Amino acid sequence: MDSVILREAVTEAIRYWERRRIVYNAVLATIVLGYFVAGLPSSKVKATFDLLEGLFVLAVLANVAYCTAYIVDVFAQMSGFRHTWLAYRWVLLLIGILFAGIITRAFAIGMFSIPQN
Repeated sequence: MDSVILREAVTEAIRYWERRRIVYNAVLATIVLGYFVAGLPSSKVKATFDLLEGLFVLAVLANVAYCTAYIVDVFAQMSGFRHTWLAYRWVLLLIGILFAGIITRAFAIGMFSIPQN
């Protein structure tokens, strides 16, 4: 069995997760833009500086949440299941993107929905 030192596990985690952060952010941005476009023209009126500040805060929080994958990844790499984990950690990425996408959708609906009379 390989003995993985913490430095190797962290380096491997950074190599894997940072390349995929772009996809994660692109999916979330696509959801927000999709609801913005779907809500036009009323969403254009709602696009204030305050809304943009809120979107920025939510984007930062989404990226902080993304960083939690490092905890799971490094822990799993340090275990005896390292080789299995490296082959299947894409499942954690997929679950994370789906979960974040659902939360993003809920916020986007609230931000850009058309008022009902």
